[in-house]
Amino acid sequence: MKKKILLGRTISHIVLFAGAATMLVPFFWMLSSSLKELGEVFVFPPTLIGKRLVWENYAQISARFSYLTYFMNSVKVSAWVVCFQIFTSATAGYVFAKLHFKGRDKIFLLYLATMMIPFHVTVITNFLQMSIYGLVNTLWALMLPASVSAFGTFLMRQFFVTVPNELIEAAKIDGCNPFTTFLRIALPLAKSTIATLGIFCFMNTWNDYFTPLVYMNDMRKYTLPLGLASMKGMYSTDWPVLMAASVIAVLPVLIAFLFAQDAFVKGVMMSGLKD
Repeated sequence: MKKKILLGRTISHIVLFAGAATMLVPFFWMLSSSLKELGEVFVFPPTLIGKRLVWENYAQISARFSYLTYFMNSVKVSAWVVCFQIFTSATAGYVFAKLHFKGRDKIFLLYLATMMIPFHVTVITNFLQMSIYGLVNTLWALMLPASVSAFGTFLMRQFFVTVPNELIEAAKIDGCNPFTTFLRIALPLAKSTIATLGIFCFMNTWNDYFTPLVYMNDMRKYTLPLGLASMKGMYSTDWPVLMAASVIAVLPVLIAFLFAQDAFVKGVMMSGLKD
């Protein structure tokens, strides 16, 4: 029996290691390419490290491209979307989980059904709406529509369902109104789920390429994914510099996940398991 358990664990670790290597190798190759000269990127057989580490590739990013502008645009959009999406999702999730009103469950199901509609189906109507409001080619076209999320509402609602009703009733007895109960009782309990939603929201917004491509035509308004794409030349591309820019673009997502990974794992475990 012990041999079978040991064999099973060994196989599991081998499979997990292979999966981790599949995910990590492209990142290591991106980092390696960012420290090579242009002629060393496509040599065969490939080399992990070039003849020398070309740190100048990182210095050339801002000198040749408006990288700081792209980066700050992404920071502004991501910060707005994360903050407002967490706020709207948490409040809506609490309403659907703990407040009782006519048609609550039907409204929630109808709202949840919007997740079935791909973004690409509604892109034309969304663009026309933003055009009517005069928001095309502005960062508001990226921030306002993303301030609400059916998925975020579902995630928060599933957590608030698990909050004991006795806590809510006790807060009512102490004279708390629904908003105070939400703010002082329910919200502090949802820190792990909020961290999970924040990570998902930040990653989706930071890496979004299609939405800025639809709304932006001024390079000064480009976000980082669109800016990285614009760094590719029509006839030639300085791949080491582009890889260096990509390394910097990945760092905020990596840092955010490393700091919030414990809360992220806990939030995934606690959310969506009870109805």
